[in-house]
Amino acid sequence: MGLSPAALDEASVPEHVAVIMDGNGRWAKKRMLNRLRGHAAGIEAVRETIRCASDIGVRYLTIYSFSTENWKRPTDEVDGLMELFAKTMLAEVDALDAEGVRVMTIGDLSALPAATAEAFASAWERTRDNDGMTLVVAVNYGGRAEIIHAFEEYLRCAHDVQAAGGEPVPLTEDALSSHLYTADIPDPELVVRTSGEMRLSNFLLWQAAYAEFVSSDVLWPDFDRYEFLRCILEYQSRERRFGGV
Repeated sequence: MGLSPAALDEASVPEHVAVIMDGNGRWAKKRMLNRLRGHAAGIEAVRETIRCASDIGVRYLTIYSFSTENWKRPTDEVDGLMELFAKTMLAEVDALDAEGVRVMTIGDLSALPAATAEAFASAWERTRDNDGMTLVVAVNYGGRAEIIHAFEEYLRCAHDVQAAGGEPVPLTEDALSSHLYTADIPDPELVVRTSGEMRLSNFLLWQAAYAEFVSSDVLWPDFDRYEFLRCILEYQSRERRFGGV
């Protein structure tokens, strides 16, 4: 029998959970299927994780769907992934909207195929006023690229202020954070990575500075609500000192 939400401490459910969804390719290889079949199989794990996160009171769930480095993969896999993103977003937005989920993206959507970018933009317009959990889809996202983008935006804004006769804008953590893709989102308290890997892989490098990291041995298509709850329980067993004693 799997875990129940009743096993959790409701007072210490993380407000923001970020997930590196890993293992689709290995799941497919074990079954002698092509990698796209693994990515398609992972959609149900996304559904389960969204439902469970919302049920237990997580306010923000960020899923790492496509990194800036993933363009190096074979063209047929990238094209298939982009088509899968578009079809899935269009197919799921009604249910997400009905559940009050707000869907947003982080990353550079300008490089995506038009149909894929439009599907994400449409989901945002449809759900932007919802007040339930926020689902953040990181697509064409890279942590280093985000920090460079934020610094460029800071410099532009600082130049505009000084050009208008204002005081110099000091570069502080808050100033830079205000220009990140996640400017209006709290930093994650928990980062989960599946398939037993122990890397951040250029994911939320700035925001995850003090996040707890939990590695699950489960391949992403087999990740279910019980494994998600296990990761939350592992997080709740930690003592977070933020550099103190």
